[in-house]
Amino acid sequence: MNINLTSKNALVCGSSQGIGKACAIELASLGANVTLFSRNKVSLENVLAQLDTSLGQKHHVLIADFSKPEQVKLAINEVVNENNGFDILINNTGGPAAGPANQADPAAFIDAFNLHLISNHHLVQTLIPYMKNKNYGRIINVISTSVKQPLPNLGVSNTIRGAVASWAKTLAYELGEFGITVNNVLPGATATARLDAIIQGKATKQNISIEQATINEKSQIPMRRFAKPEEFAAAVAFLASPSASYITGINLPVDGGRTSSL
Repeated sequence: MNINLTSKNALVCGSSQGIGKACAIELASLGANVTLFSRNKVSLENVLAQLDTSLGQKHHVLIADFSKPEQVKLAINEVVNENNGFDILINNTGGPAAGPANQADPAAFIDAFNLHLISNHHLVQTLIPYMKNKNYGRIINVISTSVKQPLPNLGVSNTIRGAVASWAKTLAYELGEFGITVNNVLPGATATARLDAIIQGKATKQNISIEQATINEKSQIPMRRFAKPEEFAAAVAFLASPSASYITGINLPVDGGRTSSL
């Protein structure tokens, strides 16, 4: 099976921590040249120092605030020609704040739409011509199992993640003939700072300890544990590889079996 990414250029968004960081480390270990993309320069430089360079990989840092789509567009336009584009794009951005949909400020939906969909769209539109020229492109969106089964108390996130999933499915139809695949990978409960915040919120709301809230969360997962970011990154790396050339337009849960729907 060919999962060699030597000479491939990968742009990994939200790569200063958590799932994004794990994806960047995995892609670099397979030979890709990785550009880390986030708003936190110091954190990105810390990750940069951890990336594999044993195969001559060249890694870079790119800075922008994804809540400001025009800033993202300007940042990518400044570097895209230097790299002859990117073969792999990992769209990954932290989720909106928790809370029920019926109580959400309408502005929160607009903010989340810009953060997740519009910024992603600017990147895709910029990179598509380069991917077409190479007849190789992998667009992978890190979203949520909520696109299959809405999650309680994540009203804004459920709404926006669904929009990103439908956008990606549409792109898969449009770009398949050019050797470009578009897929969504859906993390379940993964051991990251985001999960810590969610558990803390549930513990506070239910007036229980963090330990009990953690036990409650794990009890909903058939594997009875949280995912490691590295396990999620392995699925992303496969979809980014040449061996995944005929897989496009899918939602792939990496959730330990938690999602009830097929």
